Amino acid sequence: MKSRLGNSVLVVLGVLYLLVMFAPFFSPYSYDQDDVLNSYSPPTKIHFLNIREQQVGLFIYGHSFEVDDYYRRIYSEDKTKIYPINFFVKGFKYKVLGLLETDRHLFGVREGKVFLLGADLKGRDIFSRVLYGGRISLSIGLIGATISFVIGLLVGGASGYFGGKVDNLLMRLCEMVMMVPSFYLMLALRASFPPNLSSAQVYFLIVVILSFIGWASTARIIRGMAISLRENDYIYAAKACGLGHFKIIVRHILPHTLSYAVVAIVLSIPAYILGEAALSLLGLGIQEPQASWGNLLSGAMGIVNIRLYPWILTPGLFILVTVICFNVLGETLRDKLDPKRKIM
Repeated sequence: MKSRLGNSVLVVLGVLYLLVMFAPFFSPYSYDQDDVLNSYSPPTKIHFLNIREQQVGLFIYGHSFEVDDYYRRIYSEDKTKIYPINFFVKGFKYKVLGLLETDRHLFGVREGKVFLLGADLKGRDIFSRVLYGGRISLSIGLIGATISFVIGLLVGGASGYFGGKVDNLLMRLCEMVMMVPSFYLMLALRASFPPNLSSAQVYFLIVVILSFIGWASTARIIRGMAISLRENDYIYAAKACGLGHFKIIVRHILPHTLSYAVVAIVLSIPAYILGEAALSLLGLGIQEPQASWGNLLSGAMGIVNIRLYPWILTPGLFILVTVICFNVLGETLRDKLDPKRKIM
């Protein structure tokens, strides 16, 4: 049962990463293309059959809006205007994986607007922005977790292997990092840097901050595993052969911790995604007009906006699904890689 569930979430994650990797192709509009005439436009209804107009195939109606007494836009379909949805249409130019330039997109309309997940305050397509934002949020999770666990493996392996003063020094350093609540430490580290940074610099900065926070707990666990491994005969044999300490740690100790490390990396990725989302939601992360799942949720800070335009919560749904999938995948890997659980 768990294996089937693990395979299912692996497919979901694969689809998500495929969508965000080729976001310009799947997106009908650019992430920064705004249209104030479509501010807070609801998700577009897609139709297939119109008997009166003898229209068969995917199409949308035009729309119009009226302003009510509270200055809200009330959108309605204009059934006198029919716009077919076409596939592999021309649109804005982009480069596939930064290499091949093209202007083809999976779908779109030549007239009118199609908003699969609605539009935000500036009339930008939320679906397109979610795909572009996933590039930031999903990649930060993978890169941050990988860097953090490389540091944790090396520090923990060295601490457990050498012991003594080295162990004492490294473990006190880990405890200093762990004693500060991670969220407040993350805010303090971000506030220590200048606010006027470019999107690329902010991205790199968030990766560094999240990696700095997460390595200590991993190092402590790897240290305990390394202490038990250093007493094995093959470690003494490696020392007798004149192998250096660094090579012994990398070749003979750390590989025996990889089963734990792989599971721990997968289970920690949601924390990195949520950390980026929290920073961006508070205005300390990725800045407009660049999209991330965190700053896309900034428009949902007010309860009034959520009640009137519930589709602006869609990025939160993507975060929820991604976090659940990584947690389920991590639990499945732990069951597969842990020999004690196999016996039970």
